[in-house]
Amino acid sequence: MSKAEDKENLSAGAVKESPAPRAKRRRHRPLKVANQLPQKRRKEIEKALGSKVPSPKKWSREIGSKTHLFNRKRIKPGAIRKTEYNLLDVEIGDEWPIPVTIIHGSRPGPIITILGAIHGNELVGPLALTYLCGPNFIGEGKDIDPSTLAGTIRIIPIVNLPGYRRQSRKFPDGRDLNRCFPGNSESNTTSRVANRLWKSIIETSDHIIDLHTAAPGRTNMPQIRANLAHPDSNKIARSFGIETILDNVGPKGSLRRTANKSGIGCITYEGGGSNEADPESVQVAIYGILNVLRSLRMIPGYPNRPYFRILASGSVWIRSDQGGLLDVLAPAGSFVEEDEVVATITDPERPGVSHDVHSPNRGLLICTATHPFVTAGTPIGHLLPMKRGIKTLQNRLDDEGCLIISGSDGEPPWREDDEVEDISIEGEWLGGSPDAEWGNIEHISLEEESE
Repeated sequence: MSKAEDKENLSAGAVKESPAPRAKRRRHRPLKVANQLPQKRRKEIEKALGSKVPSPKKWSREIGSKTHLFNRKRIKPGAIRKTEYNLLDVEIGDEWPIPVTIIHGSRPGPIITILGAIHGNELVGPLALTYLCGPNFIGEGKDIDPSTLAGTIRIIPIVNLPGYRRQSRKFPDGRDLNRCFPGNSESNTTSRVANRLWKSIIETSDHIIDLHTAAPGRTNMPQIRANLAHPDSNKIARSFGIETILDNVGPKGSLRRTANKSGIGCITYEGGGSNEADPESVQVAIYGILNVLRSLRMIPGYPNRPYFRILASGSVWIRSDQGGLLDVLAPAGSFVEEDEVVATITDPERPGVSHDVHSPNRGLLICTATHPFVTAGTPIGHLLPMKRGIKTLQNRLDDEGCLIISGSDGEPPWREDDEVEDISIEGEWLGGSPDAEWGNIEHISLEEESE
């Protein structure tokens, strides 16, 4: 399917209905934690999976749904409200009003906030959430019907409005909003905005889905990032319904890490690259959001699940040993063999000379460089090395050897969670973050982490 056809399907609301569940369902089976995870981390995740978090009394159907209060506005049960929220509270100057769509269900339930463009140049989130706010997904008889919705959905396609308008990752004062939470109302501009968002939007949420892309100079295969030892985050990470989950706590000052510390379930979706519209990543984002809503029993239907999940707690890096111009042969999402040539490097100043870049391990490329300029030591690929589950993964590769992400080719058959094969990858994130090793390469704009 062409990218043009992908866009047409998205605008037409091409997320299929969930197949009917089996007549006889097996219930109350414990979720699996694969034995290949490091023992300490496995115990932490098992503890999280065993945690029973009771639903708050405010969700009780006996009490009934009440008016939802947002920014001094009252939204009645069963209503849709499109409003604005000012990033700054000022009497003069730009307040930066951002659009917010609120769907308040006729039945009580959780409050989920879905965010795009915390980094202003990451466009997959704004595109996916703009489609999701449209009449193909919201309204009577649609996927999100206020008359049957349990709880409240708050959708903010563009958080970093000034960065979006300037096509910049950062705020006008040069700071990264996703390193400033929970913020400070008496500090710099970005910190003040973070604090307003925190108090008015984040703290009042039960769950958060934060949509991102890779930073300039690279592109991400669709993936989820979550702290799997945090019970609510683990739940919505799995329910998103795609294959790859990176297990880490998130960078300091990030929305996800700060929200988890306050007991709020939060996951980060990564797909595509900045300053570009990637139709597959947009479609997978919409698919995953609807899966989470079904899993939380906010909307009717059963969440779709992938054939397998890769639970990764570490990775390896593919680097260039030469300088010149990069030609990537294995794009993000490719399954590569050990010693396979994944890229070549040439130097126009020395015509006729080229060098091959080989993969150090067998595994799945979750991110690759897109900027052609490299020097010796430049990372050009982020690899999840695999020793188990190879045949399972290979059964989901397309003709070019790339993983077919759930939701990109229609929805998979309905299945129990314990029928999903967990494939674990142990190790560590160098520098403490999945993106840390991309850092400090100023001349090719890879100095920033993606999340």
